[in-house]
Amino acid sequence: MRHMMLTRTVALILGTAFFACGGDKEPEADAAPLMTFDTARVRIVSKSDTIPLVVELAKTNEQRTMGLMERTRLADSAGMLFMYDAMQPANAGFWMFRTKIPLDIAFADSAGVIRSIRNMVPCTTGMASQCPTYEPGARYQFALEVNAGFFGRRRISVGDRVIVADTVKRR
Repeated sequence: MRHMMLTRTVALILGTAFFACGGDKEPEADAAPLMTFDTARVRIVSKSDTIPLVVELAKTNEQRTMGLMERTRLADSAGMLFMYDAMQPANAGFWMFRTKIPLDIAFADSAGVIRSIRNMVPCTTGMASQCPTYEPGARYQFALEVNAGFFGRRRISVGDRVIVADTVKRR
């Protein structure tokens, strides 16, 4: 009887620990996008190097609004490219509401020339209105988000160029 009770207690403790640690959750599930994006291969051409990336494309208003919200990680060779049909004003900034990872953002003109780079930190408030806006200070048609520190580590700066190599449609 005592052995049976001890076995049940151990099973209960192990089961509770398993679920408390998220044992039923897939390891990559929290990094998955909340909507579908097409992808593209992009090259960043700097004065000294060419850096390849695979990016998700945010082309619609809905996709641009969602961006990288709720992601808990981003591969070092990945990012998101926000695409607009026309040049955006210098004060049309980005925010980090519901974005959990620190990011760098490069704002590029219609030719892909980087006009501004900003570092953005996650906004921890529950209200969008309390999140800061990161304005580029330059007009742009494309905005490339990558992990924080990416541009600095690779010596990418204003004047370098973002080139979209090809697009892959997701189904």
